[in-house]
Amino acid sequence: MSNTSTTPLINPSDRIFVAGHRGMAGSAICRALQRGGYDHILTATRQELDLEDAVAVRTWFEANRPEVVVLAAAKVGGIYANDTYPADFLLQNLKIQNNVIESAWRSGTRRLLFLGSSCIYPRNCPQPIKEEVLLTGPLEPTNEWYAIAKITGIKLCAALRKQYGFDAISLMPTNLYGPGDNYHPTHSHVMAALIRRFHEAREAGAPSVTCWGSGTPLREFLHADDLGEACVHALEHYSPDPSEPVQHLNVGTGVDLTIRELAERVARTVGYTGEILWDSSQPDGTPKKQLDVCRFAAYGWRARISLSEGLASTYQAFKAAHGPLERQARPSAPAR
Repeated sequence: MSNTSTTPLINPSDRIFVAGHRGMAGSAICRALQRGGYDHILTATRQELDLEDAVAVRTWFEANRPEVVVLAAAKVGGIYANDTYPADFLLQNLKIQNNVIESAWRSGTRRLLFLGSSCIYPRNCPQPIKEEVLLTGPLEPTNEWYAIAKITGIKLCAALRKQYGFDAISLMPTNLYGPGDNYHPTHSHVMAALIRRFHEAREAGAPSVTCWGSGTPLREFLHADDLGEACVHALEHYSPDPSEPVQHLNVGTGVDLTIRELAERVARTVGYTGEILWDSSQPDGTPKKQLDVCRFAAYGWRARISLSEGLASTYQAFKAAHGPLERQARPSAPAR
């Protein structure tokens, strides 16, 4: 049986290493840990520790020996980036995962949390998506390289738990947005891409904005701060038995909407009143990707930030962080 004890499985005195602390997910996890009273947070910038360098990672773990590790570091991007750089997405993510997970296990880390992605699931699996459908069908071709890397991470954690008793757990978040998102013109995910596109269009007085695809795919969105709280909750309360067939938990809101509806909501939030056009010659990605979040709910966690609240605060954070943006040639906003 999974651990359902009310006694937390991590302690405020634990040294907790958050790999990828500068990213949207990692920074949110650090904030949630601090709110929870976990003050011994270890971090390392890319300049201080190259997670793709196996020797450097092993040396860092031997020197610092964290009791708890959260692996939020990854090479990420939307459809355009995934489809353009498949080898990079597969190789770099495999290196990061293998180096951190193996070094944590070998150095005596007591507990590790690996962050995956909802793209691990088959393209046309039943909806809402239950954890059990992993590896039951073909992946979405436009992001299969990233998905394969993440599936490997889940299985490595499960294998180490089964063979060596290493307390490694995995969470699969849905599409994230919030403070610290990547607003790169070609490498961003759909929410960030839409925010940037509509902001620039409003600033320029553009009569229309063209978005990728048909606008019909359905997507679910989770605010990064909800993910941060989910990670702390899982670290405190989730520890599956090695014999359980499912060794990961979905993290999401359980509610989705079409990309067309999302674009309209982003436009209203930004204050853009022009026409929204759709380029159906561009890929849509997976038709629907809504997570079943019942298993995590049984552990006492649910998302709390509504899309309206989260979108408004995210746009304010975007304006504060970026100010006027250079308008660069790029594809229209892709859906992931």
